[in-house]
Amino acid sequence: MPRRIAVLTTSRADWGHLVWPLRRMHEHEGLDPRLIVAASHLEKRFGSTVEAIRSDGFEPDALIPCLAEGDTPESMARTLADLSSGLVDVLESIRPDLILLIADRYEMMAPASIATAMGIPIVHVEGGEISEGALDQQVRDALTKLSHVHLVPHQAAAERVRSLGEDADRVHVVGAPSLDHLRWSQLPSIDDVRAHVGVDAASPPLLVSMHPVTLQEDPVADAVELVAALDRVDRPVVFCFPNADAGHDRIIDLAEAFCRRRRNASLHRHIDHLQYWTLLAHAGALVGNSSSGIMESPALSIPCVNIGDRQRGRLRAANIIDSAPDADRIHEAIVRALEPSFASTIAGLANPYGDGDAGRRIADILAGCPSGQSLLRKRIASTAAGSGATAASFSSETETSP
Repeated sequence: MPRRIAVLTTSRADWGHLVWPLRRMHEHEGLDPRLIVAASHLEKRFGSTVEAIRSDGFEPDALIPCLAEGDTPESMARTLADLSSGLVDVLESIRPDLILLIADRYEMMAPASIATAMGIPIVHVEGGEISEGALDQQVRDALTKLSHVHLVPHQAAAERVRSLGEDADRVHVVGAPSLDHLRWSQLPSIDDVRAHVGVDAASPPLLVSMHPVTLQEDPVADAVELVAALDRVDRPVVFCFPNADAGHDRIIDLAEAFCRRRRNASLHRHIDHLQYWTLLAHAGALVGNSSSGIMESPALSIPCVNIGDRQRGRLRAANIIDSAPDADRIHEAIVRALEPSFASTIAGLANPYGDGDAGRRIADILAGCPSGQSLLRKRIASTAAGSGATAASFSSETETSP
């Protein structure tokens, strides 16, 4: 019998990372993936991106509407409560052998807690990263401790997961799955993408991806400074919608106001992930505080201006220009990013987040890892003297180094 794998996606932020792992699971005769779609995917105000999932060739096995109205920490908590309630019935029906969760969105705390209570082993993708300025950091580390198999993007992340007491045999370096698009997907032409987003072809645009900084007293303060800096830059600007975190409505308001006063600026509820890759490849720079800047822009040798503390601590390539959340500093960083001399220093950059074949590795590990009680029973690994020695051995025969 193929192993049944529950896979949860709650937003466009994680969907682009899941496409190729899901395709590889469907190709694998030993796996039976079941797709659960929830939260902002099902909301018109966030672009009804469940239709993009269907356009990618995937029909959801379950839908869970759960995104609460509002723009506050309390609305995030209500979303978690409603998602948790919906997942109980869905997981009881699917009865998966494993559940796969990705990254660090706060919504992932719901399936992690429900799976723990129901005795379903958890496979976590992209643990071990660091982003000290956001709630994501606490979520990611909590997911690590609740998970039973860890599929991390690079060696430094593997070392950090082991330092948290996880058995080394449960930790596999697979790379970042979003990079699989560059290797395996057919990207649309830049002319088609420009027509879709309405950007002028005369000058490479600034692609802006800015999210609330959830650990700051004012989660939108950095975005205010960014928009003030953009007012001084004579370039087309393409805004991506922010994540559904507390403060997102105010960032949308800032972007809409900017677009009203700038002919060559636009805001998009949803840019398909393949269109996004094409747009990124032809951008002057990526600007904001998104993990896409850290993980994906190096693959295309595109300058990235990373603002504030939201991604503080993540492994960085040489194309990243960090800026304090101050309009003058952000403007200086954008000017530097657009200089031809800077572009020449990052040409042919090696991306520390992998080689674009994470999906295959993930599928192979899901099919080959132990199951049942041997997977559920965890012991704390010894990290004395950085030895990586463990208190109990967990066997796996899968080679995972990218």
